[in-house]
Formats: sequence, C-alpha cells, structure tokens
Amino acid sequence: MPCVGDWLNSPLSIVQGIFAQNAPNSDWEKKVTEYFKEKLKENNATNWVPSLNDVPVHYLKPNSLVKFRCMVQDMFDPEFYMGVYETVDPNTNARVLHFGKYRDVAECGPQQEIDLNSSQTVTSERQTFYCVPVPGESAWVKEISFLTEPAYTSASQARVSPSTSYTPSRHKRSYEEDEDMDLHPSKQKEQHMGMSCCWGIVVLVGGDIHGCVEPKRLETEASAGHHVISPNCSPPLDLNFPLPGEKGPACLVKVYEGWESFKVNDVLEVFGVLSVDPVLSIVNSEERDSSALDPMECMDTAEEQRVHSPPASLVPRIHVILAHKLQHINPLLPACLKEEESKTCEFVSNFMSELSPVRAELLGFLTHALLGDSLAAEYLILHLISTVYGRRDVLPLGKFTVNLSGCPRSSAFTEHLYRLIQQLVPASYHLRMSIESMNQARFIPHKDYAANRLVSGLLQLASNTSLVIDETQLEQGQLDTAGVHNVTALGNLITWQKVDYDFNYHRMEFPCNINVLITSEGRSLLPSDCQVHLQPQIIPPNMEEYMSSLLTAVLPSVLNKFRIYLSLLRLLDYSISDEVTKAVEEDFVEMRKNNPESVTADDLHKMLLVARFLSLSAGQTTLSRERWLRAKQLEALRKARLQQQKCVNGNEL
Repeated sequence: MPCVGDWLNSPLSIVQGIFAQNAPNSDWEKKVTEYFKEKLKENNATNWVPSLNDVPVHYLKPNSLVKFRCMVQDMFDPEFYMGVYETVDPNTNARVLHFGKYRDVAECGPQQEIDLNSSQTVTSERQTFYCVPVPGESAWVKEISFLTEPAYTSASQARVSPSTSYTPSRHKRSYEEDEDMDLHPSKQKEQHMGMSCCWGIVVLVGGDIHGCVEPKRLETEASAGHHVISPNCSPPLDLNFPLPGEKGPACLVKVYEGWESFKVNDVLEVFGVLSVDPVLSIVNSEERDSSALDPMECMDTAEEQRVHSPPASLVPRIHVILAHKLQHINPLLPACLKEEESKTCEFVSNFMSELSPVRAELLGFLTHALLGDSLAAEYLILHLISTVYGRRDVLPLGKFTVNLSGCPRSSAFTEHLYRLIQQLVPASYHLRMSIESMNQARFIPHKDYAANRLVSGLLQLASNTSLVIDETQLEQGQLDTAGVHNVTALGNLITWQKVDYDFNYHRMEFPCNINVLITSEGRSLLPSDCQVHLQPQIIPPNMEEYMSSLLTAVLPSVLNKFRIYLSLLRLLDYSISDEVTKAVEEDFVEMRKNNPESVTADDLHKMLLVARFLSLSAGQTTLSRERWLRAKQLEALRKARLQQQKCVNGNEL
C-alpha cells in the first residue's frame, strides 16, 4: 500500500514549508503546483485522494487534500484575498510572513496582529465556481469509481475516524448542544478568542487553523427537492441542482490559476484543500446582520450573501491546487485518451482488437431490448456513439437525434428502455413529456439578479449526456406561455445543440452536446435527424420482468465492455479520403439520375452521418466503400419501413 504522507493529510503544512523556503519570491506558488502534480503521478496516487463524490463531508478531515468530479453550474465574481500578509507581535515587535492562498481562515496567534499597512502584503485574485455533481450521473459510474479507489474502503487517513492522524482539539458535542449552538451562534463564537474579516479572508485569532474545530456532522446530500435547511438561513437553502432528485454535495470551488480556460457547464476534476470551518458560517451570519442594520457596510444584498456564502458544512469550499477538464466521466477508461502514454495506447489497442464480438453482443442485447427489432437496434448503437465533433457557422456537425416511433404506450416501454440505457451510458436523464410537466418545469436556466446567481434548469446538462424524451404519455391539452418556451427550448437543443439562457434583458446562447432520443407512438412533435419506426417481433406479457431479465442475463464483465465501447468510440477521430469522397459524389449523382425527387442533399447528409457512425462502430476511423454501401442499405430499409407504415395508416408518420 502506498504511504500516505503529509501531502495528503496536511497539504497546508507542505505549502507552508515551500513558502518558508522561497518567500517572498513569487516562485513558491509554481513550486507548490509542481510538487503536488508530481506527487499525484506516483503509484496511482490519485486513487488515494478521498473524493467528495463518494465520501460524505463529515467523514473527511478539514484542510486535507480531496478531489471532486463536478460540473460548473455557475461562476461568481472574482474575489480579492491576502495572498501574503505579515503579522506583528505588539510586545516584541517580531514579524512573521504568512500565506493566505488555499485558505479561508487566516493564521494569527493570540499575541499577534495583522499589519494591514505592511509593505510585504500581496493582494491576489481568485475565481469562485459553484460546482455540482455531474447531472444525471449513472449509479454504476459512482460505484466503479468508489471500488477503484481503495482509500475509501480501507485506511484513508484523510477520513475523520478513530485514527492517530487526526485528534480533535475538543470533545464532541451532543446533538442537544449542537442545536443550542445553531440557535445561539454567539455561544459558538465564544469558543474563540476573537475573529474578524479582512480582504476576503477570515482572520481567526487564538485558534489553530489545522482542525481546530471539528466539523459538525451534517449530511450534505440534498433531498429530492434539493433544499437543505441551513442553520444560519431562515429560508431553505437551494443547492441549485439542474435535475430533480439529485444527491451529493455542492461546492464552492476556488481556483487560483488558469480559471480563464474553465466555463459554465464544463466537467472538471479538481484536487484541492477542503475547507469546512464553522467560523465561516458565523462570520457570514454576522455580515448579514450588520448589513441589515447598516446597508452602507456591504454592497451585496442579503439574498446574495446567503447564496454566495452558505454554511461550509452544507456547501464546503475547495481551494484548488490542480484542476483539469474531463474528456469523459467513464471510470473504465483512461482519464485522457489524447495522451500518447504507453498504458493508454495499450488499453485502446487491446480493446479495439476485440471490438467486433463486443459490437455483435451489444447489437443482440439492444435487439432484445427493442423487442426483437434489429434495424432499430442498429440505429440505437449509432445514436449512442454520436457526438458533436465540430460546428460550421451555427450548424452543429455530428448530432444524431433519433425518433423511435411506434413505441407501445400501455406497457411503460420507454421507462424500461431508459433503465437499460442508463446502465450503458455515464450520464442520462428521462424526460417525461406531459402538458403538466411542460407548463410547470423549469427547462431554461435564468439569471437571478437579486441573488446574483444563475438558477439552473433541466437543460443545463454536461456534454455527452443522454436525454431520453418520452412522448408516449403525452395527451391533448393547452400549453401556457412557459410550456411553449420549454417546447421551443427542446427544439433548439435538438436542431442547433444550444440552449438560450435567460438573462432577463437578453438571452445568451450556450452551446451543448446532448444525445437526444425521442420515443413516441406516431411521428414526434419535436424535430429529429432520423425517424425509425419500431417493429416489435415479440410482445412480452410482462414488460418489466422481460426487461429486468435482460440485465440479469448479461455478465458484469460484458456490461463493462458495452460501457467502454460506447464511450471510447465517441472519442475517436474520423476522416474521409479524397478517393472515397469522389466515389460518394459519383454515387449521389447516379442516384439522382434514376429518381431526382427521391434523393435530396439532406438525404446525402444523413447517409454520410450514418456511414460515419457505422464506420466508428466497427472501429474504423475512415470511410470505406463497404461501409458506404451498408449505410445506403440501412437507410433504404428505414425509409421502406416508414413508407409501409404510411400506407397502412394513410397519413405521414
């Protein structure tokens, strides 16, 4: 087992050592980053860093190193803080330099004062992101991530447990005392000799910043409505999760370098110092009280202070040392497939060598899920590996929204199909369309200027999320203004792969990359790139039992291969040679000669899209003549089926 050293349990002590050796030279910050970067490369050390995705906050040691896989839901205004400050002892006039980076609480001894006029003081800037767990993240992603990180299940010294590595400096209070402290914050305040707030950093006098106060054991997981009652806020605290029923911590992620490269809806993995000091809650509560008495004391509204400075026990802070964007969140794949590392290349080459049998097994699995329809299963595979690979002006390239029509309404078919898809993709959401949900749900994120935050909506999703829209339960009714806006937003998402966020006085386009599958009885009310009419070959007497048996029949190792297959192929590059391009053009001209009205430019675009994903599904990164002919064949079968259904029903599907 790798040795878990001070860099994991007490990262601030490591920073202190580097600062002491290099201050006041500004290179100390770069050396800190390099130190932790090298440490995390050793012996899969990233697996030994506790994750807020898996371990409740109250089990983690304050000021320890943690990691968090998250989506940027909102970004607050940059804040200034004391990067370097100097304390002075009034009795001896002794001066000591301190660093304020990676801290919410400044270190200041009982006989020391901060010299605000010191020439050594350095004012720095940091960016705060409000981050939430990846919306719709599948349970298997969390489970596999947890199992591959032995630190959580064994001897992680960064957890708060009976351990010699962490000794609280006070006895644990009873629940009655906890409640009393919540009702009377002044009692908790009396535990410290004094404190004040200075330049964006809380100054704690006479206390040790390293675990001086044990964090109160408050569950940070939100309820289905993601409202948590905060001890310092009279209204419930909305954790602002985009999807209903989400669980997990929301965090204020404070980034010190390179925050310009991060934006709203990016998926990040951050490594940083966990800050859950109760002092923050007391100070924020006092600021709200004082600003209520004297509005000139603070420019922020009470609502903005409540949202931007929630209790640290409910919304912990992470002071980021290292952060990077994630290509994907599938724990079965290497984190970055673009790197030319030997292990990554070996993994990809080994999996590609067995791709053909995996595809065949997946096709069989999805054929059974689609009630014996192998053509629909082919198109579902193409849909699941599709992704927006680029944009030409406003047109997204690579999107492949499928409308699966002809779905049974009475048997909750879509519900069971979604559960199967949920077992294959890392993130997904099932949107049940009804007049009520369209009129009442909040689809589009909007700006709340009173609280100065972006209020989330259902369509604020991470890239490559699978959105399954169920129209089979839709009945006649009247859409109100909100309902019309929601349906329009869904149409824009499908057609342009963008969501127009509402900023009251204007709308701002946020590009996205969402895989949309629509199930319906007839042709969908929403636009789509491809309509496939389902032709069930079997009608199971018990749909739930039938679908459940499909999952139980698949070995876990085979299911993992399906998951790797769908995630890996989405990340592969693809190209068409000049020779094949010329052959496709000649073929298109020939088809137009025979029947000009039957083949349009849109048909050509659709066939090229099918050929692209058909090639990738076979592990081929360039188009071959064989795959082009197969794409034409699939499209002919799909169109013939639609024409047949049109003749049966006497109207267009």
